[in-house]
Amino acid sequence: MWGLDGRTILVTGASGGIGRATARQLRAAGADVIASGRSTEALDKLASETGCRTLPFDLTSDESIRGALEGLDLWGVVNCGGFGGEIATPMDTDIAVFDKVISINARGALLVTKYASQSMVRLGHGGSIVNVSSQASLVALPGHISYGSSKAALDNITRVSALELGKYKIRVNSVNPTVVMTDMSASYWGRPDVGDPYLKQMPLGRWATEDEIAAPIVFLLGDGAAMITGVCLPIDGGFTSC
Repeated sequence: MWGLDGRTILVTGASGGIGRATARQLRAAGADVIASGRSTEALDKLASETGCRTLPFDLTSDESIRGALEGLDLWGVVNCGGFGGEIATPMDTDIAVFDKVISINARGALLVTKYASQSMVRLGHGGSIVNVSSQASLVALPGHISYGSSKAALDNITRVSALELGKYKIRVNSVNPTVVMTDMSASYWGRPDVGDPYLKQMPLGRWATEDEIAAPIVFLLGDGAAMITGVCLPIDGGFTSC
């Protein structure tokens, strides 16, 4: 159905909610999944459940990413590894936290793209990269100066990479999800004073599930999206359209 059978796809952030759901759906579609993430215990559990391979590395380290990916034969990548940072205004943000958010969410994804695309170009079969961005890159959200900035940078990495890699038949797209009640988001968005007013502005009026984010990622990786590249796709219940 998806044309992913036997294709090797790296999923970063696979020890977390969206990444884990994406790895499961890709395995169900027949892909050879290589799962990376911060928790080796969670990766081992995912591997035992799905039959995926695991490859932990540090998204903040050029050396770690290069060592893991150089010479690795890949057809696709899902850049899902991320760090939420803090809820802060521009006046009181902690620049050290800002630097860490940028380092993981934008710089880390760029480094993975850099080394993975070298493999994809070498193999000469084309491929697909999907970056997991956020609605926070498309609209201003209170307290999201660090996270939103990192995801806006990621969206630009998507567009420029699509431009540069298209001649190698490599497509690059982003998905921009609304809130999923993962452990990372629940401490803020789970508060009634924060979440309730937000949901009232969303046409669909509910939070997304992990599988509802993973499914469009799998679509963008597959042959059904063969003419789609450079797109930042909101998966947000209509929030950014209002």
